[in-house]
Amino acid sequence: MRIVRVLLVLLIVGILGAAPPAAQITVKLIAINDFHGYLEPTETFALPDPADTQKTIHEPVGGAAYLATVIGDLKAGNSRNVVVGAGDMVGASPLSSALFHDEPTIQALNAMGLEFTSVGNHEFDEGKAELLRKQRGGCRPAGKIGVDTCLINGTFSGAKYEYLAANVIDDATGKTLFPPYAIKYFDAGNGKRVGIAFIGVVLHDTPVVTTAAGVRGLHFADEADTINSLLPSIHAQGIHAVVVLIHQGIFTSVGYNDPTCAGADGDLLPELDKLDRSIRLVISGHTHRAYLCASGQGTNNPHVFYTSAGKYGQIVSDINVDLDVATDTIANISAHNDLVVNDRGPNPLAETISAVAPNPAIAALVAGYHGATAPLVNRVIGHAAADISLDGAEVARGGSGEDAIGDVIADARTFAVPGSIGLINGGGVRSFLHGGDVTFGAAYNVQPFGDLLYTETLTGAQLLTLLDEQWIGKKEVELLGISHGLTYTWDASKPDAASKVVPGSVKYDGAPIDPVADYRVTVDAFMADGGDGYVVLRQGRQKTAGELDLQALDAYITAKSPLAPPPSDRVARLH
Repeated sequence: MRIVRVLLVLLIVGILGAAPPAAQITVKLIAINDFHGYLEPTETFALPDPADTQKTIHEPVGGAAYLATVIGDLKAGNSRNVVVGAGDMVGASPLSSALFHDEPTIQALNAMGLEFTSVGNHEFDEGKAELLRKQRGGCRPAGKIGVDTCLINGTFSGAKYEYLAANVIDDATGKTLFPPYAIKYFDAGNGKRVGIAFIGVVLHDTPVVTTAAGVRGLHFADEADTINSLLPSIHAQGIHAVVVLIHQGIFTSVGYNDPTCAGADGDLLPELDKLDRSIRLVISGHTHRAYLCASGQGTNNPHVFYTSAGKYGQIVSDINVDLDVATDTIANISAHNDLVVNDRGPNPLAETISAVAPNPAIAALVAGYHGATAPLVNRVIGHAAADISLDGAEVARGGSGEDAIGDVIADARTFAVPGSIGLINGGGVRSFLHGGDVTFGAAYNVQPFGDLLYTETLTGAQLLTLLDEQWIGKKEVELLGISHGLTYTWDASKPDAASKVVPGSVKYDGAPIDPVADYRVTVDAFMADGGDGYVVLRQGRQKTAGELDLQALDAYITAKSPLAPPPSDRVARLH
């Protein structure tokens, strides 16, 4: 009798066919951005103390080996997964990666299973040819094999993940530098596959925030216009689930995992407003802020869910996308930002967030490169009397915007060129100094660009314009670090497009700035070329090249040790 029942079941299956595919499947998107080659943990993550929200706790986070563990655990939870990025995987990196032209970082990201990422502005730091080498592989042409390139078996295979660059046009070919999009398919059962298209774009202002040499031979189109133009060809392939990977972002006034996305503001918002309403998910970066914004908070586009995982591999965005199998559309999105808590320090949140163990293979990879750089990185160049902070007077919190570490870098530039005014853009300051011994590696992390310093002549009127350019066209203010002797007051109640600098408040060595007098200023090559919107510096006269920015900072720390944090008395704020 049992045999008869089995034959009957087989007969029914033969007539009706196999079980239909699921109505919906859930795909896990695991997203990172702005990794910047931070192979080793260097910072803690500050957040309110759950026991007393007036206090701050510091979680030990980041590190490639720990990031790999978190990504691996997320992948293990759903076989339908994809690991993606939103740009700046490399560039502005610590020495353990930068000394080898970020080959270690690419090898680590390969091992983590990164599949697609948009380019970021820092991918262009060393120019088009070098970025293509990073993708395709091969030893650096100007490098020394086994010393600064191809350290592992004398070869470098390049990125296994695919760079996407829909709005980056190579002038030589008229085509995109990298593919504009990629499609990944997922099994829905019974031979049915459902695809997601990933479009990669970078901020169209990349030439403003990158050295001219880095973007030579390229031009950058509008982000949203480019994305929308690709949709017909993607839809023609039967793909209606489209995810955007964009290196552009926002700032919020709430925590990294707060779903309200309160205070959303930034250059990404107008691009989201212009997006075709069929696009439901945008994974972003660039601002180094982590956020989760459902239903288009802060935008006029209620259909879009957009996220960011902050910076340096400290956070992973865990995004679950429900796909409608019949229509190949996104039916629902849920997301969570997960801290990558390492075991390198006290864990104040141990009861709720456990530290993860490092991935052994990537830990070994990082240790090998660390060993190769250790003599240089660990060389003590001086001593700091106390912590010299990066964001102790943040404008968003009502502070003046003056940062102690920015002022130290500016002072170092004046020290290198006596009689000049040292300046550094806020975005050029990447880290801070801990009290105690200061190593070469720690100083490098503060400004990891290796730019030449240039000294040029500005009139007093041009110097005043330069100070006003701190606000023009910028969504979040990161004020210049300025050297000792230059002081001014700015008025927060004035609109950004107007002059915020209080008339008559700008002084140098106690004397008011004379609009027709000449002043020498020392900046890095990026700023001298008008980078970060400081376009008046292109008009400077009598430009002379000097030493590298890091050499100047190194010499200053050594000469001034023990180095004390400078008082915050150079910039004052009204209102």
